[in-house]
Amino acid sequence: MALVGCGGRRDTPALGEVTGKVTLDGQPLANAKVEFIPASGRPSFGESGADGSYRLEYTANYTGAVVGQHTVKIRTGGYSDAGEVPEKLPARYHDQSELQADVKLGSNQLNFDLQSK
Repeated sequence: MALVGCGGRRDTPALGEVTGKVTLDGQPLANAKVEFIPASGRPSFGESGADGSYRLEYTANYTGAVVGQHTVKIRTGGYSDAGEVPEKLPARYHDQSELQADVKLGSNQLNFDLQSK
């Protein structure tokens, strides 16, 4: 007789599911890299689709973000197969981020309406 437990999450902290939408000047922002950085622990990442929607991943096996307060960084620049992609967003959304989010257990809908100026 085999015993089946809930296993698999023993080393994983409490996570909240995080989805939302990123807009820039009221329009959906596609291909934005979204990063939630907790005070301690592993950050979570996501990327917005054509409609601006994103979902965070904690690891390859778990979605969501650590429960608690996070600094949020959103950027559009970087590198792709085609070369360097220029950053569209002001530094206050990434390198000098002013964005904060509080992740709770369960489902979290966290939208970011960014302004280009």
